[in-house]
Order: sequence, then structure tokens, then C-alpha cells
Amino acid sequence: MKNAPMQIDPNSNVDLSAQIAQAIRDAIMGGELIVDERLPSESELADHFAVSRPTVREALKRLAAQSLIRTQRGASGGAFVNRLSYPEAYSQHITTATLLLSMNAVSFETACEARYAMERACAALSARRRTADHLATMRAEIFRQQQPGLTDEAFCASDVAFHRALVDGAGNPVLSYQLAGAVEAMQPLMNMITFSARSREAIVKLHTDITDAIEAGDGPAASTALTALECETLTLAQTVFAERARTGKR
Repeated sequence: MKNAPMQIDPNSNVDLSAQIAQAIRDAIMGGELIVDERLPSESELADHFAVSRPTVREALKRLAAQSLIRTQRGASGGAFVNRLSYPEAYSQHITTATLLLSMNAVSFETACEARYAMERACAALSARRRTADHLATMRAEIFRQQQPGLTDEAFCASDVAFHRALVDGAGNPVLSYQLAGAVEAMQPLMNMITFSARSREAIVKLHTDITDAIEAGDGPAASTALTALECETLTLAQTVFAERARTGKR
């Protein structure tokens, strides 16, 4: 093992496989184990940590589930430090954001504030860097949202696709990754709450304002239109919550 050896505490109440996974994870994050480097064999890791091979195997499964390592078969196989990419990490990030929002006491207002604050941060960049494909996607989703027979579920999916194109138009993979949770986790939850009260015409108008501003390269105008959409979303939510409270008193 390079540098400071990976260690666990056998007297800890924490599961040994979890400790081993954390020790290897820390070594990867700290640069002691680099991308594409082969990890020691199960036997070597078992000897190093003074545990059984099944315990090591469970630790490696934990790391593979987090996409931190990959396994290869054959004579030159084994476990290797994985080379992560932002697109590959999107789904895990979205799942985590969805769970955090659904399982914790995060108010609608707090989620809405975070989601639009982050998206406004993309507006100026998107106005400068968006491609013809990003604009075409936004226009196509606006057209789709105007179709009379569109279901609420399909409208919500189109809403997410519209904002995903706006965010990706910023041309910054770090922002796209961070906003994956905001757009693809927060947006569907917001839609679930507000779909019964919203005016599709009003949403389409605001989406059009945003797209026109992005196409014109006007970041401030895009940000202003996003703020208007945020206000519309909050107003709809307040209407829904008030109606629920009124009905609940009966």
C-alpha cells in the first residue's frame, strides 16, 4: 500500500465491510489510489485488514455500487479504480436528491428557492453558449406543451426536458451535474403539487420568454423570466396548499 496504509478499527461498532469500503474510498479520494489503478487482490486486502475474504468481497460490492471501482475478469482482471464521468453520475445524484426532498422536512418554498437560484446561475452562460440543438429542444418542448391532448404526466415530462436543455446550454458539465438534482428531482415534485392549479398557457408564455431571451443572448432577460416563473410556481403552490387546508377543516 502506498503512502499512509489504509486502516480500520476492529473494535468499532461499524460493520467491517463498511469500514474497508470507506478506507478504500478515502484512498481513492485522497489520490493514494489513482484512476485505472488495480486494487490489491481479495487475498491481499484480507491480509492487510485482517479480515475474511467474504468481508472484503462485500466491501468491494459497496464500492462498485457507488461506481468507485469496476471489476474485470480474466488473467489481467481484478478490481480497478473507476474513471467516473458526469453523465454516469447523473442518475445517482438525481436519486439522492429525490430521496432527500421526499424523506426530509424540506418546505416547498425552500426547494423552489434553491432550484430557481441555481437555474438563474445558468441563464447568462446559456445565453452565451447554447447551441442550435439546445434551442431546438426548448422550442420543440414548448410546441409539445401546447398540444390539446397532452396528459399532465406528459406535460410534466416536457417541462423537465425544457429546463434540462436550458441548463445543458450553459456548456458546463459541473453545473449540469449539480442541477440534475434540481431539475430532474425538484421539478417533478413541484409539478406534482401545482399541476392541478396551473395554467398551461401561462407556463408556455413564460417558457417562450425564457427561450426568446436565451436565443437573443440576453442573460438578464432570461433570469428575469425565470424569476417570473418562480413567482408563478410559488403562487400556484400557495393556492393548492390553501385549498387543502380549507378542505381539511370540513
